Amino acid sequence: MLFADYLNRLNPVLLRFTDSIQLRWYGIAYVLGFFVGYLILQRWAKRGRGELRPEATADFITYAALFGVLLGGRLGYMLLYNRAEFFSNPLSILNVAGGGMASHGGIAGLFFFTLWWAKRHRCSWTGLGDNLVVAAPAGLFFGRIANFINGELYGRATSVPWAVRFPDEATRWASDPDATDKYAQLVSLLSPFNVPPAADEHSLILSLARTDDAFAEALRPLLTPRHPSQLYEAALEGLLLFAILFTVREKFPNAPHGLLTGLFFILYAVFRIIGEQFREPDALIHGFTEGQFYSLFMIVVGIAFLVFAATRPRKTSTTSSPS
Repeated sequence: MLFADYLNRLNPVLLRFTDSIQLRWYGIAYVLGFFVGYLILQRWAKRGRGELRPEATADFITYAALFGVLLGGRLGYMLLYNRAEFFSNPLSILNVAGGGMASHGGIAGLFFFTLWWAKRHRCSWTGLGDNLVVAAPAGLFFGRIANFINGELYGRATSVPWAVRFPDEATRWASDPDATDKYAQLVSLLSPFNVPPAADEHSLILSLARTDDAFAEALRPLLTPRHPSQLYEAALEGLLLFAILFTVREKFPNAPHGLLTGLFFILYAVFRIIGEQFREPDALIHGFTEGQFYSLFMIVVGIAFLVFAATRPRKTSTTSSPS
């Protein structure tokens, strides 16, 4: 067995200054994604490919990060995965520290942000998007790696040699009628730590699993070996998707506007659907996981972009300038 006994004890916090001020791997993932995206867009801007001039790239990637990825990702998570809380308390969208971002929402955010930018700067929306979608998988890759470090969004139970055990599974036993025995053993493991009645059991379990060797070793056999689906998705939605789109962009610099955007929507959806086959679903919609179901609409959008690209030959680009 290679990793089947490996317990994911990685700490999501790289540096802790105070309880409220921390440098987390998830934040680093966003920064790395935006930085790599900037380098990619700047590469083609200097070569005169696409709709951005080199001096406009920094502004574009900054606004895309804030209003596309972050705002879109947060709003998408609340509307797609946490509607009850959002409609009962709309201000909960501001609780970013509590977690909750959706890649589908981030993609939708970029969709509308690039439309706004193109109209404001009077350039081709599809031409602008064709370069941006090549950069997007970098952010998806780093985000999935951060998911693995956080031990969240883990996979289904499996017996493959590279399976991983995730402590976050134990935080769900209290509400799982099929895990009554495991939860009783978990309570027994927690008893020596004199847990106050009002303590946050979820955070305590994760903290002890990462910092207390004896607790971690006792917890390990209770946990289910699972697919490290975060790594599968990092490889599919990140590395493979980037390799395909980057190759097409380099080999066919005069491809019709919208071709790469269409390929991105379709390939991302297909890779997401494949990856979700190995991921533990939170809920099902008509037999599909939520991620798979929402990805079906992306395929339709992607086909629309391909039809647009096929029916409208690429025109000479006009570059945008910063306002």
